[in-house]
Amino acid sequence: MGVYVDGVGMVPFGKHPQRSLVSLMVEAAHKALRKSRRPEVEALFVGAMNPEEFTGEGNVAAAVADALELAGLPSIRVETASSSGAAALVAGFYAVASGSYSSVLVVAGEKMTHLPTPRVTRILAEVIESYERNSGASMVALAAMVTQAYAHKWGVGHKRLEKTLCRIALKNHHNGVFNPYAQFRKEITEEQYFNSRMISYPLRLYDCAPITDGAAAVVITREEGDVKITGVGQGSDTLAVRHRVHLHSFAACRTAAVRAYAMAQRGPKDVNLAEVHDAFTCFEIIGAEDLGLLEEGKGWKAVDKGKTDVGGEIPINPSGGLKARGHPVGASGLAQVVEIVWQLRGEVDPRLHVKGARVGLLHSIGGLANNNTVVILERTDAPPHHVPLESPYGKSVEIERHHRPDPSRVSKEGVLDAYTVLYVPPEGFPSPLVLGMITTYSGHRILARAAAPTTFKVGERVVVAKEEDTFYFMRYGFTQKVVFRVSRILKGWKLKLKRRIRS
Repeated sequence: MGVYVDGVGMVPFGKHPQRSLVSLMVEAAHKALRKSRRPEVEALFVGAMNPEEFTGEGNVAAAVADALELAGLPSIRVETASSSGAAALVAGFYAVASGSYSSVLVVAGEKMTHLPTPRVTRILAEVIESYERNSGASMVALAAMVTQAYAHKWGVGHKRLEKTLCRIALKNHHNGVFNPYAQFRKEITEEQYFNSRMISYPLRLYDCAPITDGAAAVVITREEGDVKITGVGQGSDTLAVRHRVHLHSFAACRTAAVRAYAMAQRGPKDVNLAEVHDAFTCFEIIGAEDLGLLEEGKGWKAVDKGKTDVGGEIPINPSGGLKARGHPVGASGLAQVVEIVWQLRGEVDPRLHVKGARVGLLHSIGGLANNNTVVILERTDAPPHHVPLESPYGKSVEIERHHRPDPSRVSKEGVLDAYTVLYVPPEGFPSPLVLGMITTYSGHRILARAAAPTTFKVGERVVVAKEEDTFYFMRYGFTQKVVFRVSRILKGWKLKLKRRIRS
C-alpha cells in the first residue's frame, strides 16, 4: 500500500511576537488542507518539542484539533526533541500505511523568540544527559566537541576547518535569500563570518542556527499522487555523548539511514537532493557522511569544491537549511518535508530549484543526535534504483547498547578526545568554561572541566582529578610526571608488600 503526500503548507519562519503557537500551527494546517485534493482527514498528528516551557501550553494536539474544528478525530502529539516534526510525519506514515486511516494531517511547530536567549538555551539543554548538563555542557558546547573530534579524526587543520564551516554558512545564507519562508534572507560575507563572536570554540555565531518561531503541515494519504513517501527510518543512541562508541559521527543517523534506504529500495546515489539537519554547520558535513551522500572523512572537501551547492553533484539544504530558514525545534523536521515536496514539484524559486530532481531525502536530529529520523520522498515517475541495495558504510553501525554509569574512580591520566572553550556558558558557570571529553587509561570516557581556562590540543595527554561529583583535567606537565612516577613507585612497593604478607 503506497503512502503519498498531498497538500503541504508552512508559515514563514522568524519572529511572530503577536501570534500563539496554536495559531501558527493552524495557519500552516489550513494552507496544507487548501492544497489537498481531499481535505477530509481522519486523524491528526502534532509534533512539538517543549511547548510546556516555551509557551506554557500543554495538550497541544487537542488544542490544534479544536482550533481546526476537527474535535472528535484522534489527535496525537509526538515528541523526540528537535526531530519531533519528522517523527510526527513517521507516525502519520505508519498510520496510513497500516490501513488504519485513508488520510491524516501532520502539523508541527514551536514558538521560542518571545523568551530571553538564556532561558531558551536552558530549555534546549534539558534534552542533554543530566551529568553533562550539570557539568556546564550546552548544545553548542557538545556540538563544538563533536566538531573537534571530527577534525582530529580526519586530519582537518584548524584553518581548513574554519574555512569549510564558513563556506557552509555562506552557502546556506545565500540559499535563504531566495526562500520566502526563511528567517534570514540576506547574504553574509566571509568577513562577517570571521568577525562574528566565538560561542564555543571552534563554533562562531554564524555556525549556529537561530531561535525561531514557525510551523509546517503535511497531508498524507493512500490516494495516489505525484510524490510518494518510500522510506522512513529512525534510530537512537545513548543519551550521554561521552558514552558513545564514536564522537566524530552519529550512529543514530546511520541506523535511521540504513532503515530508510532498505524500505525505499534505494541507495545514497539515488538521492538528488537532501535537507540535512544543520543546527550547527559541521553537522551538515557529518550528517551527509552518515547518510552516505559524501565520502566518509572527505565531506569537508566536497563542500570546499562546491559539490553541495544547488548546482553541485548533491545539493544539500537548497532551502537554506536550519541555519538560514530558522530552527523552531519541533517544526524543523516537518519543514524539511515541505521543502523537498516543493522541490520535487518544481514549486520553488528557479534559483533554488534542483533541476531533474526525482528523489529527495531529509535527515532530522533529535537532541544531540539521540533520536534521529531519515525520510525518503520521490516522484512517482522516478526511475527504479540503480545501485545494489547495501549499507553505505560497508559495516554494521556501532552503538553502545549497555548503560555505562560513570566510575567512582578513574585513572589519573588520560587522552583528550575533544574539547571546547565555551564563551557563553549556562547560568552559574564561569566564562570562559573549558570542557573536555577524555578517555582515561582505565578505559572510561568522561566529561571534565579544565582546572584553569587555557587552550589544549586534541589527542594530548592530560591529568585527571575528581572533586566531589565533578571531574577536572589539566595539561600533563613536568611536575605532574614526577608526582605520578613517585605515586606509581609507591603503589608498586605496596603491591609487593601485600604479596609478601600473603605468602
